[in-house]
Amino acid sequence: MSNPLLTQWTTPFGLPPFAEISDEDFAPAFEAALTEARGQIKAIAENPEAPSFANTIEALEQADEGLSRVLGTFYNLAGADSNPARQALQREFSPKLAAYGSEITMNRALFERIEALWDRRDTLGLTPEQARVLMLTRRSFVRAGAQLEGAQAERLRDVKERLAVLGTQFTQNLLADESGWHMALAEEDLEGLPGFLLAAARSAAQEKGVEGHVITLSRSLIVPFLQFSPRRELRRKAFEAWCARGANGGDTDNRALTVETLGLREERAKLLGYPNFAAFKLETEMAGTPEAVRDLLMAVWAPAKAQADADAQVLEAMMQADGINGDLEAWDWRYYAEKRRKAEHDLDEAELKPYLQLDRMIEAAFDCSTRLFGLTFKPLDVPLYHPDVRAWEVLRDGRHMAVFIGDYFARASKRSGAWCSAMRSQKKLGGEVRPIVVNVCNFAKPEAGQPALLSFDDARTLFHEFGHALHQMLSDVTYESISGTSVARDFVELPSQLYEHWLAVPEVLAEYATHAETGEAMPADLLARLLEAQNFDMGFSTVEYVASALVDLAFHEGAAPADTMAKQAEVLAEIGMPKAIRMRHATPQFAHVFAGDGYSSGYYSYMWSEVMDADAFEAFEEAGDPFDADTAQRLEARILSTGGSEEAETLYTGFRGRMPGVEALLKGRGLIAAE
Repeated sequence: MSNPLLTQWTTPFGLPPFAEISDEDFAPAFEAALTEARGQIKAIAENPEAPSFANTIEALEQADEGLSRVLGTFYNLAGADSNPARQALQREFSPKLAAYGSEITMNRALFERIEALWDRRDTLGLTPEQARVLMLTRRSFVRAGAQLEGAQAERLRDVKERLAVLGTQFTQNLLADESGWHMALAEEDLEGLPGFLLAAARSAAQEKGVEGHVITLSRSLIVPFLQFSPRRELRRKAFEAWCARGANGGDTDNRALTVETLGLREERAKLLGYPNFAAFKLETEMAGTPEAVRDLLMAVWAPAKAQADADAQVLEAMMQADGINGDLEAWDWRYYAEKRRKAEHDLDEAELKPYLQLDRMIEAAFDCSTRLFGLTFKPLDVPLYHPDVRAWEVLRDGRHMAVFIGDYFARASKRSGAWCSAMRSQKKLGGEVRPIVVNVCNFAKPEAGQPALLSFDDARTLFHEFGHALHQMLSDVTYESISGTSVARDFVELPSQLYEHWLAVPEVLAEYATHAETGEAMPADLLARLLEAQNFDMGFSTVEYVASALVDLAFHEGAAPADTMAKQAEVLAEIGMPKAIRMRHATPQFAHVFAGDGYSSGYYSYMWSEVMDADAFEAFEEAGDPFDADTAQRLEARILSTGGSEEAETLYTGFRGRMPGVEALLKGRGLIAAE
């Protein structure tokens, strides 16, 4: 039988034929596609014709299309629905892919062709987009070591292969710790838990094959348990298990991996002529330097810590009024913050959640994009990789724009967090290709026949990831290398964080926040209380985020630490981390930083983008309408459709006319008074 990964796909919209693919197909397909890609690279490098943009740069853009098709399918499954076979394949593929990357960037003949084009770039008659692709291609080769020779080149190749292995192992260790722990709840442990949490805990128990109720390490279970359980020792047990992921000793302990990873990153940077990894990584970002990142983070840290310290005093007094002496601890914060929110805003998660149904929030995200960008969504009945997964065709004025896939529920086979990926990216080179975009979340799965209910934070996550999806779906460029989210890391979060703002538009919630049982719209007074409380506990959430970003920066801007946990403790002590707040991502579970290079020395990016997203939404407010057509058209034309075709600052100023300051962010978070 032929390998379905290597045949021409006749499925609707070229979706992977999931029903026909088995895990045994991936390794031979990978090897065949890798061999084909190597042959294409060899042909480009050895082409006897003089280098041209078409026979070198455009040929490179298309050299590994078959490999991309295989890997786009495989890595989506490996992240969202893993199993031992797929994990073994990840471990096998990662060093081979790193080696293949090094073969390309250190191919002397190939780089000489690129250099020849670069030297006469002003005479080639390139379009602005082509000139950008040439510059980015050359830069990526140089930053990957194309100018190194001999022992240095060999060592860099070895370093990158080892880093690929370490990133894969980090991810798999974390998944093992997350899926391997649960806490059974006895009847008396159910005290104080609202119905939505009891239902989610029963559903989690069913997935684990046990009776009753369990709490797992899924954020959608842990956080509400910490909010509502009056049983302090159980809160502590659950919280400490959550914090211990990746640091439990044994084969899944990530601490040694983090030390080795940072050491190799520092070596990589120095081989390339940089003083440290942060200097190397940030050179191509909007921030540019570690100093600029630190300036932003510290400008936010001071008011956030002051707010958190004041809040801690209030929560500790509430705890002591309950007869509990001693200090407020990290497993106490969410419990007393929830009580305080109820007291100060008359807002109760148990009252709120029935109005935030997953299906209705998906409809809301779709409808906002219809009103802003003219997109419509048609459900697809096609084979997908898991029964929980759904798909839609995305259209505009009858034209096919994309396939959007939503994978929303937590399961043991899925890594934690939420993300957007593209199984296939938009491009025009070689013929129009429209994207296949996937949003993956980890919401608590309801019991059979019951609606899935979200917290407001969950709903915000859904809008966030859909903002990334819009960046992919509205992309309109020629070259895949600059398509969609292929932008500076501290710019990529702008579309996603900006889209979160539409969730809080009163008319959106008034229409889509309907009760799961009665179908009635959220009462006006509840809606008002919800919106008034948006910045509730913002000191806490800002402190836990900024602390993580500062630790990430400290890991990479100097000599690699011999003990990452000691370095983490040192940084937190220096900034005066409040005792009752932990980092959002402690080092052994900091997948943004250690599962790969993506957000390494770049976790600050969310806040850098937030400076822009707060300012960008003000453009709609200034127009007097959150759905103002002219502003939406400008947003699409200058940011959402352009990918990485220009520098991020150029794109943003093209939309807004200027770059913003940090004030809009601080006002948006309620950390300084609005004027």
